[in-house]
Amino acid sequence: MLTILGFVMIATFLVLIMMKKMSPIAALVLIPALFCVFVGKGAHLGDYVLDGIGNLAPTAAMLMFAIVYFGVMIDVGLFDPVVRGILRFCKADPMRIVVGTAVLAAIVSLDGDGSTTFMITVSAMYPLYKRLKMSLVVMTGVAATANGVMNTLPWGGPTARAATALKVDAADIFVPMIPALAMGLVAVFLLSYALGLRERKRLGTLSLDEVLEKETADETVLVGAGGDDGRTSLTKKTTGGSGSGSGAGSGSGTDAEAEVEAAADDDGFQGLDPNRLTLRPKLYWFNAALTVLLLTAMIMEWLPIPALFLLGAALALTVNFPHMPDQKARIAAHAENVLNVTGMVFAAAVFTGVLTGTGMVDHMADWLVDAIPEGMGPHMGLVTGLLSIPLTYFMSNDGFYFGVLPVLAEAGQAHGVSTLEIARASIAGQALHMSSPLVPAVYVLVGMAKVEFGDHTKFTVKWAVLTSLVVLGAGILFGII
Repeated sequence: MLTILGFVMIATFLVLIMMKKMSPIAALVLIPALFCVFVGKGAHLGDYVLDGIGNLAPTAAMLMFAIVYFGVMIDVGLFDPVVRGILRFCKADPMRIVVGTAVLAAIVSLDGDGSTTFMITVSAMYPLYKRLKMSLVVMTGVAATANGVMNTLPWGGPTARAATALKVDAADIFVPMIPALAMGLVAVFLLSYALGLRERKRLGTLSLDEVLEKETADETVLVGAGGDDGRTSLTKKTTGGSGSGSGAGSGSGTDAEAEVEAAADDDGFQGLDPNRLTLRPKLYWFNAALTVLLLTAMIMEWLPIPALFLLGAALALTVNFPHMPDQKARIAAHAENVLNVTGMVFAAAVFTGVLTGTGMVDHMADWLVDAIPEGMGPHMGLVTGLLSIPLTYFMSNDGFYFGVLPVLAEAGQAHGVSTLEIARASIAGQALHMSSPLVPAVYVLVGMAKVEFGDHTKFTVKWAVLTSLVVLGAGILFGII
């Protein structure tokens, strides 16, 4: 009964948010509370909620101060050169913009933290998508899938969990999987290319005049990056008389694209307002060094990540904005993002608390393991890889790697499949995992991109599943799994 109710609860949640019948926060709280009563454990709901909040509180703290830190870094101009570089590459071509999104997300993912990746990627790319009227779910889908593949880095989380759960070396899992993961990353780039071509075709022929649009005041925090009016300085028009030169539609060599590139070269076309009052050019290298130090400390695990971002945010605010009113203004500028994301995390704590506390997760995992046909025993690597795709989506990485993976590894050993093969196969589903409603970072992505979570889910799941299957297939083809 718990197995059925667990699957029904998850399905109900996904259907309601994808159909936009409930907001994610309401669904994350009310649906598990209702099912907790259904299983006859309503009296323990408070305990389950507090346990869930206790487990996710460090994550919420990390996200809160990470948003403040990177928000300040955006305000002071740390990422402006990145935006200019991307603009030079992307021009006014949707195909280049989508590919640039995938490349940027993959590079920034090297720090091992999804929230950081999404904040930087959205901050850099959001203005381009808005100006060209491109689909924002393309941005969130590509960024999440690229980050999911890169999330398999040893310091990213899943590989370390698999190594810990099965008592093997993380390097023995990750290093042999590099060719398969590289194929997954290539698949993401090819996907971004195809989606970019589709966007180019959908938008048709554009001139630079046609893609200009004013940003509203509620976009100031992200697009204006804390500037007083949130406006950019892009005022140039296309040359050639009629202004009908093609831009995104033709892809290269057009007046509109040349104008955008020229404007980017002279700082005339900026995703981040180049004249905002929060810029601190004299402190650029201090901020760059502080960010590198922070990311290094995170990778080397010198301190817990929440503590690192708490200290980093406090130091960044103090040095860049020494006056108290300015500090309060910066915190207020990013308060909406902080509240949206941390509120979603604590709501997710109710969902995970009930799912775990009632025993639904354990029963679902046992049912899935028992459902494996006896004849599939010698192919437990393939089975583990296939199961990792839905299981890491419907449950947390902790639940899968510490609850399900040891059982799968034991079953594999009984049929002569090595523990390392099982461990390598278990990370194949991470491309989809990063879009799971149980991953706090995804709420940073959709929140900053102003995309409905249901829309992101409907668009991304199919492409993320395909990418995961590419990783798994490459692992089998190369003899890694």
